[in-house]
Amino acid sequence: MHRLYGDLAPWWPLISPPSEYVDEIPRLQAALGPPGRLLELGSGGGHVASHLLQFDRTLVDLAEPMLAVSRELNPDCRHEQGDMRTIRLNERFDAVVVHDAIDYLLTEDDVEQMLDTAAEHLVDGGRLVLVPDGIADTFRPGTTSGGSEDAHGRAARFLEWVHELQPGETSVQVDYVFVLRERDGSVDVVHEQHECGLFTINQWQRMLSDFTDVVVSVTDESWGEGVLITARRSRR
Repeated sequence: MHRLYGDLAPWWPLISPPSEYVDEIPRLQAALGPPGRLLELGSGGGHVASHLLQFDRTLVDLAEPMLAVSRELNPDCRHEQGDMRTIRLNERFDAVVVHDAIDYLLTEDDVEQMLDTAAEHLVDGGRLVLVPDGIADTFRPGTTSGGSEDAHGRAARFLEWVHELQPGETSVQVDYVFVLRERDGSVDVVHEQHECGLFTINQWQRMLSDFTDVVVSVTDESWGEGVLITARRSRR
């Protein structure tokens, strides 16, 4: 478990504020379809879910500290702790969404296990929406930064450094540096290395072969490259 999703989880609302997701929401709403029962796998701090108020939302995440953050933001949502590859709630939903937590699936086997989970929880014809941070076909290494502060003096800033994709690999190394200022002015600096999955369009289409109406789109958005993968559970 990375510290970002453990003891640093209370900083998440300042590192990546819910307001930063607003521009993504219209395309997500269009992809998810009419309001209904929604399952989010890898829901993290609940920042995406906080904008999808028209849905009856069930949120699943592996990290209990992140679920605690989400419970404060989304008290009207149901929260369940579990791994997106193996959790079984034994119920069906109209749509399943996996946002950037999908990046922690490093192999095709990991992804296929998650897709089995999604299929087990979707109604016939139910919608699957995947939002990875990038796709191998158009991937470029680089750096980004961000963060925010609250009205009481707490502040967080981060630097993200995404390395080169090595030939034959399906994951890349990402270095993060977090600068965290407490209300008393004390500052802590934390460095973490994360490994993130990265797949080609052909790999996604192959992994989604048991679904129908598969579309992999890559667009330029205000927040960067927008990858959106949509599919439907086959009617059986």
